[in-house]
Amino acid sequence: MRYNDLIELYFERSNSLQWYWTIYVVVIGGLLAFSSLRQRPDPRTGILVTVLFCFFAYKNLGAIRDVSFQRFAIHDTIKSFAAASLEPAEAKLREAVEPTLVPPAYPGVRNFHIASDILTVAALWAMERRRMRARDSLAAADQLRDVRNTPAARALLPDE
Repeated sequence: MRYNDLIELYFERSNSLQWYWTIYVVVIGGLLAFSSLRQRPDPRTGILVTVLFCFFAYKNLGAIRDVSFQRFAIHDTIKSFAAASLEPAEAKLREAVEPTLVPPAYPGVRNFHIASDILTVAALWAMERRRMRARDSLAAADQLRDVRNTPAARALLPDE
């Protein structure tokens, strides 16, 4: 394998990694949009959506982990490639490109993903809780209206 092939493989893995992050962001956006458009509270739907999102997030993080480790392996191979076996054009490429190849450490990537997962689930349940409060407020208002419309309450309340 030549040096140029390793560089191409490294950037191909970087592109794959970017697609996993893109899918992750699109799913979170769709999930939050779906949750914000729901009008009636339904804890069963909230639980189902939460569990399915957690499954997706787990598998997505696993894919990101695999691709990250592949990038680390390719990066190590690039760094250890013998300079003596390079053609002049490849040596010039190495000088220019290699210092810029700094993949982020996996623990930071993992922690960011997990923090995003937790914030997403918290946002889902905050919206569900808001819907429950709104339902309870409407129910209390309906009860108050019903009580005011009774003959005994009308006799006690001043005329409006």
